[in-house]
Amino acid sequence: MPTTDTDLDDIEIPRHLSVGFGADRRSIAYLTRPGNAPGVFWMSGFKSEMRSIKASYLDQWVAGRGHAYTRFDYSGHGLSEGRFEDGTLSRWLEESAAVFDAVTEGPQIVVGSSMGGYLALLMARKFLARTGTAHPGRIAGLVLIAPAWNMTDLMWKKAPDEARRAILDDGVWLRPSRYEDGPYPITRALIEDGRAHLVANAPWSPGAPVEIIQGRHDPDVPYDHVAHLSQLLIDVPVTLNEVPDGEHRLSRPEDLALLADRIEHLLDARPSG
Repeated sequence: MPTTDTDLDDIEIPRHLSVGFGADRRSIAYLTRPGNAPGVFWMSGFKSEMRSIKASYLDQWVAGRGHAYTRFDYSGHGLSEGRFEDGTLSRWLEESAAVFDAVTEGPQIVVGSSMGGYLALLMARKFLARTGTAHPGRIAGLVLIAPAWNMTDLMWKKAPDEARRAILDDGVWLRPSRYEDGPYPITRALIEDGRAHLVANAPWSPGAPVEIIQGRHDPDVPYDHVAHLSQLLIDVPVTLNEVPDGEHRLSRPEDLALLADRIEHLLDARPSG
Protein backbone atom coordinates (compact mmCIF):
# COMPACT_ATOMS: atom_id res chain seq x y z
CA MET A 1 0.00 0.00 0.00
CA PRO A 2 2.95 2.40 -0.36
CA THR A 3 2.20 5.65 -2.14
CA THR A 4 5.50 7.50 -2.29
CA ASP A 5 5.17 10.07 -5.07
CA THR A 6 7.19 12.96 -3.64
CA ASP A 7 7.24 16.38 -5.29
CA LEU A 8 10.71 17.76 -4.49
CA ASP A 9 9.80 21.22 -5.77
CA ASP A 10 7.73 21.86 -2.65
CA ILE A 11 10.11 23.84 -0.40
CA GLU A 12 7.83 25.27 2.29
CA ILE A 13 9.36 25.27 5.76
CA PRO A 14 7.33 23.07 8.12
CA ARG A 15 6.32 23.69 11.71
CA HIS A 16 6.62 21.00 14.38
CA LEU A 17 4.33 19.51 17.02
CA SER A 18 5.58 17.40 19.91
CA VAL A 19 3.61 14.17 20.38
CA GLY A 20 4.06 11.55 23.11
CA PHE A 21 5.97 11.59 26.38
CA GLY A 22 9.42 10.69 27.65
CA ALA A 23 11.40 8.35 25.43
CA ASP A 24 8.38 8.10 23.12
CA ARG A 25 8.24 11.85 22.42
CA ARG A 26 8.68 12.70 18.74
CA SER A 27 8.54 15.88 16.68
CA ILE A 28 5.89 15.76 13.95
CA ALA A 29 6.38 18.07 10.96
CA TYR A 30 3.35 19.77 9.45
CA LEU A 31 2.38 22.46 6.96
CA THR A 32 -0.75 24.56 7.30
CA ARG A 33 -2.42 27.41 5.45
CA PRO A 34 -5.13 29.57 7.03
CA GLY A 35 -8.42 30.02 5.23
CA ASN A 36 -12.15 29.59 5.31
CA ALA A 37 -14.02 26.66 6.78
CA PRO A 38 -14.44 23.89 6.06
CA GLY A 39 -10.71 23.28 6.00
CA VAL A 40 -9.07 20.31 4.28
CA PHE A 41 -6.93 17.90 6.33
CA TRP A 42 -4.59 15.60 4.39
CA MET A 43 -3.46 12.15 5.61
CA SER A 44 -0.73 10.43 3.58
CA GLY A 45 -0.26 6.77 2.75
CA PHE A 46 2.19 4.16 3.99
CA LYS A 47 5.76 5.37 3.33
CA SER A 48 4.44 8.52 1.65
CA GLU A 49 4.89 12.16 2.64
CA MET A 50 3.03 15.46 2.94
CA ARG A 51 4.94 16.70 -0.12
CA SER A 52 3.61 13.97 -2.39
CA ILE A 53 2.04 14.78 -5.75
CA LYS A 54 -1.53 14.54 -4.44
CA ALA A 55 -0.87 16.47 -1.23
CA SER A 56 1.01 19.24 -3.05
CA TYR A 57 -1.63 19.45 -5.76
CA LEU A 58 -4.31 19.93 -3.10
CA ASP A 59 -2.25 22.64 -1.41
CA GLN A 60 -2.58 24.82 -4.50
CA TRP A 61 -6.13 23.75 -5.32
CA VAL A 62 -7.46 24.41 -1.82
CA ALA A 63 -5.57 27.73 -1.55
CA GLY A 64 -7.16 28.84 -4.81
CA ARG A 65 -10.58 28.41 -3.22
CA GLY A 66 -9.67 30.23 -0.02
CA HIS A 67 -10.02 27.29 2.36
CA ALA A 68 -7.65 26.24 5.13
CA TYR A 69 -5.35 23.29 4.44
CA THR A 70 -3.22 21.15 6.76
CA ARG A 71 -0.91 18.22 6.03
CA PHE A 72 1.77 16.44 8.06
CA ASP A 73 4.28 13.59 8.09
CA TYR A 74 3.87 10.58 10.37
CA SER A 75 6.87 9.69 12.52
CA GLY A 76 9.47 7.87 10.44
CA HIS A 77 8.16 9.61 7.32
CA GLY A 78 9.33 12.70 5.48
CA LEU A 79 10.47 15.51 7.78
CA SER A 80 9.18 14.08 11.06
CA GLU A 81 11.35 12.43 13.69
CA GLY A 82 11.61 8.72 14.33
CA ARG A 83 12.48 5.50 12.55
CA PHE A 84 10.00 4.04 10.11
CA GLU A 85 10.60 0.61 11.65
CA ASP A 86 9.19 1.85 14.97
CA GLY A 87 5.89 2.85 13.36
CA THR A 88 2.56 1.21 14.19
CA LEU A 89 -1.04 2.11 13.49
CA SER A 90 -1.45 3.11 17.15
CA ARG A 91 1.52 5.48 16.90
CA TRP A 92 0.47 7.03 13.59
CA LEU A 93 -3.16 7.34 14.69
CA GLU A 94 -2.05 9.18 17.84
CA GLU A 95 -0.04 11.61 15.72
CA SER A 96 -2.91 12.15 13.28
CA ALA A 97 -5.38 13.00 16.04
CA ALA A 98 -2.83 15.23 17.79
CA VAL A 99 -2.19 17.32 14.66
CA PHE A 100 -5.92 17.50 13.91
CA ASP A 101 -6.71 18.70 17.44
CA ALA A 102 -3.79 21.11 17.85
CA VAL A 103 -3.47 22.65 14.39
CA THR A 104 -6.92 22.77 12.80
CA GLU A 105 -10.01 24.75 13.78
CA GLY A 106 -13.63 24.28 12.84
CA PRO A 107 -15.06 21.70 10.43
CA GLN A 108 -12.61 19.78 8.24
CA ILE A 109 -12.88 17.62 5.15
CA VAL A 110 -10.47 14.78 5.99
CA VAL A 111 -8.74 13.37 2.89
CA GLY A 112 -6.79 10.13 3.28
CA SER A 113 -4.80 8.14 0.74
CA SER A 114 -4.27 4.38 1.13
CA MET A 115 -3.18 3.88 4.77
CA GLY A 116 -4.21 7.50 5.31
CA GLY A 117 -7.75 6.56 4.30
CA TYR A 118 -7.73 3.77 6.86
CA LEU A 119 -6.34 6.08 9.56
CA ALA A 120 -8.99 8.67 8.65
CA LEU A 121 -11.69 6.08 9.37
CA LEU A 122 -9.97 5.08 12.61
CA MET A 123 -9.71 8.73 13.64
CA ALA A 124 -13.41 9.29 12.96
CA ARG A 125 -14.18 6.17 15.02
CA LYS A 126 -11.90 7.41 17.81
CA PHE A 127 -13.69 10.76 17.90
CA LEU A 128 -17.09 9.09 17.88
CA ALA A 129 -16.11 6.99 20.88
CA ARG A 130 -14.78 10.08 22.65
CA THR A 131 -17.71 12.41 22.09
CA GLY A 132 -20.65 10.43 20.75
CA THR A 133 -20.49 12.38 17.47
CA ALA A 134 -17.83 12.87 14.81
CA HIS A 135 -15.96 15.33 17.04
CA PRO A 136 -18.99 17.65 17.23
CA GLY A 137 -19.06 19.08 13.72
CA ARG A 138 -15.28 18.91 13.29
CA ILE A 139 -15.19 16.13 10.68
CA ALA A 140 -17.47 17.47 7.98
CA GLY A 141 -16.67 14.77 5.44
CA LEU A 142 -14.24 12.02 4.46
CA VAL A 143 -12.59 11.55 1.06
CA LEU A 144 -10.83 8.18 0.93
CA ILE A 145 -8.44 7.38 -1.92
CA ALA A 146 -7.86 3.61 -2.28
CA PRO A 147 -8.48 3.23 1.47
CA ALA A 148 -6.38 0.36 2.83
CA TRP A 149 -8.82 -0.53 5.59
CA ASN A 150 -7.70 -3.38 7.85
CA MET A 151 -4.30 -2.80 6.26
CA THR A 152 -2.16 -5.08 8.40
CA ASP A 153 -4.63 -7.95 8.04
CA LEU A 154 -4.56 -7.42 4.27
CA MET A 155 -0.74 -7.39 4.33
CA TRP A 156 -0.57 -10.63 6.31
CA LYS A 157 -3.02 -12.45 4.07
CA LYS A 158 -1.14 -11.39 0.92
CA ALA A 159 2.35 -12.10 2.31
CA PRO A 160 4.15 -15.18 0.97
CA ASP A 161 5.13 -17.94 3.41
CA GLU A 162 8.76 -16.81 3.55
CA ALA A 163 7.65 -13.29 4.47
CA ARG A 164 5.51 -14.58 7.33
CA ARG A 165 8.42 -16.64 8.62
CA ALA A 166 10.73 -13.60 8.48
CA ILE A 167 8.21 -11.46 10.39
CA LEU A 168 7.69 -14.11 13.08
CA ASP A 169 11.30 -15.26 13.41
CA ASP A 170 13.29 -12.11 12.66
CA GLY A 171 10.72 -9.44 13.54
CA VAL A 172 10.84 -7.81 10.10
CA TRP A 173 10.41 -8.56 6.40
CA LEU A 174 11.76 -6.26 3.71
CA ARG A 175 8.88 -6.06 1.28
CA PRO A 176 9.93 -5.29 -2.31
CA SER A 177 8.47 -2.09 -3.74
CA ARG A 178 6.99 -1.79 -7.21
CA TYR A 179 7.57 1.98 -7.01
CA GLU A 180 11.38 1.90 -7.34
CA ASP A 181 11.99 3.46 -3.93
CA GLY A 182 13.55 0.53 -2.12
CA PRO A 183 12.06 -2.23 0.07
CA TYR A 184 9.61 -1.48 2.89
CA PRO A 185 10.26 -2.93 6.35
CA ILE A 186 7.12 -4.75 7.53
CA THR A 187 7.61 -5.42 11.23
CA ARG A 188 6.05 -7.89 13.60
CA ALA A 189 5.12 -4.94 15.84
CA LEU A 190 3.17 -3.34 12.98
CA ILE A 191 1.25 -6.54 12.22
CA GLU A 192 0.48 -7.35 15.86
CA ASP A 193 -0.53 -3.80 16.74
CA GLY A 194 -2.85 -3.74 13.73
CA ARG A 195 -5.04 -6.40 15.33
CA ALA A 196 -6.23 -3.79 17.82
CA HIS A 197 -7.46 -1.58 14.99
CA LEU A 198 -9.38 -3.95 12.74
CA VAL A 199 -12.68 -2.56 11.49
CA ALA A 200 -15.31 -5.20 12.16
CA ASN A 201 -17.01 -6.80 9.21
CA ALA A 202 -20.31 -5.26 10.34
CA PRO A 203 -22.16 -2.03 9.53
CA TRP A 204 -21.05 1.11 11.35
CA SER A 205 -21.33 4.86 10.92
CA PRO A 206 -18.29 7.11 10.45
CA GLY A 207 -20.44 10.10 11.41
CA ALA A 208 -19.87 12.15 8.23
CA PRO A 209 -20.46 11.85 4.45
CA VAL A 210 -17.92 9.67 2.65
CA GLU A 211 -16.51 9.86 -0.88
CA ILE A 212 -14.37 6.87 -1.93
CA ILE A 213 -12.13 6.91 -5.01
CA GLN A 214 -10.90 3.48 -6.10
CA GLY A 215 -9.09 2.14 -9.13
CA ARG A 216 -10.32 -1.06 -10.74
CA HIS A 217 -6.74 -2.28 -11.32
CA ASP A 218 -5.29 -1.53 -7.89
CA PRO A 219 -2.71 -4.27 -7.13
CA ASP A 220 -2.33 -3.27 -3.46
CA VAL A 221 -5.90 -2.68 -2.28
CA PRO A 222 -8.35 -4.81 -4.30
CA TYR A 223 -11.42 -3.08 -5.68
CA ASP A 224 -13.76 -5.64 -4.11
CA HIS A 225 -12.17 -5.01 -0.70
CA VAL A 226 -13.02 -1.31 -0.96
CA ALA A 227 -16.46 -1.94 -2.46
CA HIS A 228 -17.23 -4.05 0.62
CA LEU A 229 -16.18 -1.15 2.85
CA SER A 230 -18.66 1.12 1.07
CA GLN A 231 -21.43 -1.32 2.03
CA LEU A 232 -20.38 -1.39 5.69
CA LEU A 233 -20.60 2.40 6.17
CA ILE A 234 -24.16 3.36 7.12
CA ASP A 235 -26.30 6.31 8.28
CA VAL A 236 -24.35 8.77 6.09
CA PRO A 237 -24.16 9.37 2.32
CA VAL A 238 -21.46 7.10 0.82
CA THR A 239 -20.33 7.33 -2.80
CA LEU A 240 -17.92 4.86 -4.42
CA ASN A 241 -16.24 6.58 -7.38
CA GLU A 242 -14.78 3.88 -9.64
CA VAL A 243 -11.77 4.67 -11.82
CA PRO A 244 -12.00 1.95 -14.52
CA ASP A 245 -8.34 2.15 -15.59
CA GLY A 246 -6.97 3.32 -12.23
CA GLU A 247 -4.27 1.61 -10.19
CA HIS A 248 -3.19 2.40 -6.62
CA ARG A 249 -1.50 5.78 -6.60
CA LEU A 250 -4.19 7.65 -8.57
CA SER A 251 -1.89 10.62 -9.19
CA ARG A 252 -2.52 11.20 -12.90
CA PRO A 253 -4.04 14.54 -13.95
CA GLU A 254 -7.45 12.94 -14.45
CA ASP A 255 -7.23 11.31 -11.02
CA LEU A 256 -6.34 14.61 -9.38
CA ALA A 257 -9.26 16.29 -11.14
CA LEU A 258 -11.62 13.63 -9.77
CA LEU A 259 -10.17 14.09 -6.28
CA ALA A 260 -10.71 17.85 -6.46
CA ASP A 261 -14.25 17.36 -7.74
CA ARG A 262 -15.17 15.07 -4.83
CA ILE A 263 -13.68 17.45 -2.26
CA GLU A 264 -15.47 20.36 -3.87
CA HIS A 265 -18.73 18.43 -3.64
CA LEU A 266 -18.31 18.15 0.15
CA LEU A 267 -17.11 21.74 0.50
CA ASP A 268 -20.17 22.99 -1.38
CA ALA A 269 -22.39 20.97 0.92
CA ARG A 270 -21.16 23.04 3.89
CA PRO A 271 -21.49 26.79 4.46
CA SER A 272 -18.17 28.63 4.26
CA GLY A 273 -16.98 30.66 7.21
